[in-house]
Amino acid sequence: MLWKTLLLLLFYYSAHATVTHRWSRAMLFPAAQRFKRSSAAFLNPVLQNSLEDVVLLYEFLLAELDIDKHQRISIKDEELASLRKAAEFDTICNEIIPKSITEIRRLSSRLSSYPRVLKKEDFERTVLTMVYTAYRAAQSQGHQKDAWAESFVSLYKALKHDLMFPYNKEPS
Repeated sequence: MLWKTLLLLLFYYSAHATVTHRWSRAMLFPAAQRFKRSSAAFLNPVLQNSLEDVVLLYEFLLAELDIDKHQRISIKDEELASLRKAAEFDTICNEIIPKSITEIRRLSSRLSSYPRVLKKEDFERTVLTMVYTAYRAAQSQGHQKDAWAESFVSLYKALKHDLMFPYNKEPS
């Protein structure tokens, strides 16, 4: 009887850990857990796997981005846009990061109560959401500009909290 209980608890813990892990990632960026239409793989690309990838992302952002009237983001530089990483950048920017002020506020709220350090893909997506928010704030006027700027500040605070997370813990 005892070993059955122990086995059941172990199974429950394993199932709970698996579900909780997948749920927590989906909670921040639900679009990253959707299936890609052209394949059976999850739509969950990560841009930064090496220092070269970080430099390339920086080049994408410096090369100037084009955001059309349907809020689709593209890289203006044709040479950079033809790279394989540019396709992943396109997928993240156009399929995963939130674009509406409501979705961005929801993300900020979730980030403010996130219980641990962000995974690198969540951090990366939050930074790209912040870049998009800054662009929209610069293009907007009046009340909308204030709403976008407020969202930008909320994302900045969430990222700052994430970067300082290990140092903000109180000693036990």
